[in-house]
Amino acid sequence: MTLFYPNGQPFQRSAEVKTSNNQQVTVNYGKRGMTLEEALNVTNQYYIESDQAVIYKKPTPIQIVHVDYPKRSAARITEAYFRKASTTDYNGVFLGKYIDFEAKETTHPNYIPLKNFHEHQVLHMARIKRHGGIGFIIVRFTPTDEIYLLDASYLENRWNEAIQKSGRKSLPKTLFQEKGYLVPQNYLPRIDYLRVIKDVYF
Repeated sequence: MTLFYPNGQPFQRSAEVKTSNNQQVTVNYGKRGMTLEEALNVTNQYYIESDQAVIYKKPTPIQIVHVDYPKRSAARITEAYFRKASTTDYNGVFLGKYIDFEAKETTHPNYIPLKNFHEHQVLHMARIKRHGGIGFIIVRFTPTDEIYLLDASYLENRWNEAIQKSGRKSLPKTLFQEKGYLVPQNYLPRIDYLRVIKDVYF
């Protein structure tokens, strides 16, 4: 099956790229950004099974374009597009509070670009907070394998500054260190973000 991004570009699981010293290496795009996602999915499953919270990853909607019917009793999707997600990655309930968050990874050691987020996600989390819910982002800095939780209000402020005042187009790691919280990583739960939420929001 051929998948396409919303901009029409084909989804690639791997590709040959050249490094700065002109060496050819294979980059596995299918695994990029999956490490944090997989760890969060395992964590959420643990939270559900241990009856601590009910939090799920929202499925990414796919627009089917072409279907083959090799047999009357079988259908095979041969072409589809990832549709633009309307909100964030995860949502659920913890101790009677609605939780909504976006999870990202960055290969930059000192910042995450704002372009990694979308305006509709920023607006969505701002609405969640206005209505008494808990909205935040979880960011993994892959060079140091550090995972931080940052309240969505800081993302909204930086986003507005970048648009209205031509401010910085990234969230610096120092912001996460000063205003955010380092999330503990264990065997189970893998990423214990509920411990942080309980300490910060309750």
